[in-house]
Order: sequence, then structure tokens, then C-alpha cells
Amino acid sequence: MTGRRTKRGVIPKGYDSWLEYDLHQNQLSGCDFHTETIDYTQHRTYEPDFIMQQGSVKVYIEVKGRFRTREEARKYIDVIHSLDPVLERLVFVFADSRKPMPGSKKRQNGTRFSHGDWAEKNNIIYYDLNNCPKMNKRK
Repeated sequence: MTGRRTKRGVIPKGYDSWLEYDLHQNQLSGCDFHTETIDYTQHRTYEPDFIMQQGSVKVYIEVKGRFRTREEARKYIDVIHSLDPVLERLVFVFADSRKPMPGSKKRQNGTRFSHGDWAEKNNIIYYDLNNCPKMNKRK
């Protein structure tokens, strides 16, 4: 976080800490600093609330009252990226998709970024408790 104030003063621009700055000025002065990014994957498991087979597509259904953290919401994006887009789908049933996402700020019109906004932004099918269709297995 650039510009953060510490006991030593404001951390120099581009550095996350005084430790990084001090090392880059001395022992690591010959090294490139923050010049690359590396994609990585964390292997975890996910247990969907419900599963339904619709023809050749397996539908995983997640029931959510609300997201408690941004990280929790991010987890579902990672789950979606791990699914076969032709054969698998994740669908949400929210208690109320109008609930604001954790940490969302008021917009100029007074609304906040909601669970439904999040789903739409990420191309996720979702329902609210009051408009969730009856989901029967297709034979």
C-alpha cells in the first residue's frame, strides 16, 4: 500500500513496506522490483448445496443468504472457472439478490453493488427465493 504512514513516516511510493524499500536500497539493489506477475492456482474442494442433471448439463445450485466477505464471493468465481462450460453450470438462489455485497460503497444514486449485480457482472444465473422455479430432474 503506497503512501501508508508508519512510525518511520510514509512508505516510499511503489513499496509495500519499509523492509522492501530498505532491502532494495541495499542487499537487493541489483534486483528488479515488482516487474512481473505470476498466475497461480490454489487447489481446494467445493461442495455444492444441490445438484441436478438437466440433459447433458450438470447444474450445481448454491443457496446463499448473503456473502459474508469478498473472498467468499471470489471463491465462486474460481469454482466457475474450474467447471466445464459445456457440461456444468453453477446457479445461485439468493434469499434476496438486492442485498449489498460486503464492502460495497454507496453509488451516486444511493444504491449499492448488490448480490444480483455481482451475479450479472459475472454472467451467473441466479434466482431469489421468491422467484426460484421448481427444479425437477429431466428424464
